[in-house]
Amino acid sequence: MASQALPARGARLGRQVAPGLVSVPRQRDQYAGARTVRAVVLALPGGDALSTRRRSPMAAATMWPLARHLVRSGAPDGVAAHVVHYRFRGWNGGHAHPAEDAEWAVGEAVRRYGDVPVCLVGLDMGARAALHAGGHPAVRSVVALAPWLPEDPEPEPVKQLNGRQVLIVHGTDDSSTDPELSYRLAERAKKVNREVCRFEVHSDGHGLHQHRAEVFALTTDFVLGSLLERPFARPVADALAAPPPLGLRMPLASGFGRSLRVP
Repeated sequence: MASQALPARGARLGRQVAPGLVSVPRQRDQYAGARTVRAVVLALPGGDALSTRRRSPMAAATMWPLARHLVRSGAPDGVAAHVVHYRFRGWNGGHAHPAEDAEWAVGEAVRRYGDVPVCLVGLDMGARAALHAGGHPAVRSVVALAPWLPEDPEPEPVKQLNGRQVLIVHGTDDSSTDPELSYRLAERAKKVNREVCRFEVHSDGHGLHQHRAEVFALTTDFVLGSLLERPFARPVADALAAPPPLGLRMPLASGFGRSLRVP
């Protein structure tokens, strides 16, 4: 990826996410070293199409509830999570700064924790960054929530996703990012990688707030299943196995997560 001559502002991995309601102060964070880290989740926030302003704390804050949920479920098995802080607020055309930062964050996670599998979980622009950075050798899986995929003559790359497990989730009433564009990308990705599925959240919008519990449960099932090599819940397994369009237009059932796994 091309780099731009801009003031140096480094991306940051951010402190390790704690499972409680509030983040643990860095100087008193005993949780980070309490268990051996076996896998890492990197949460990638949304942003703007064009902006060289500093990263948005509000965008990063939107990823904390999901990251905490993942840690509460995965920490006993050694799953750690970080919310990535970008250098810049914008994607900035071909520079794709958040995708560069996501790749850097994967490398930093490996440097910090060793040879561990990584899952990239992104929302909006962060979902696009996750898909772009999914080719890093340490990435085992990618979750793209309501991905921002501008309609462009140049198609989004998908070959880098080969060998990764990929989940795309999109609300059917999303007026900010077009669900049809994420379907088209999933369709192209499925041609090079069978391990791709996509769920539609009917009547939900861009933030996926209306069915937040189900979206969190679906994401957690997929992330922990891919990182820890657990069996997926039946709807996820069915979506991965089904050919297009069935496995790419799988409806997210109301109440998903009350009984995540089947015997």
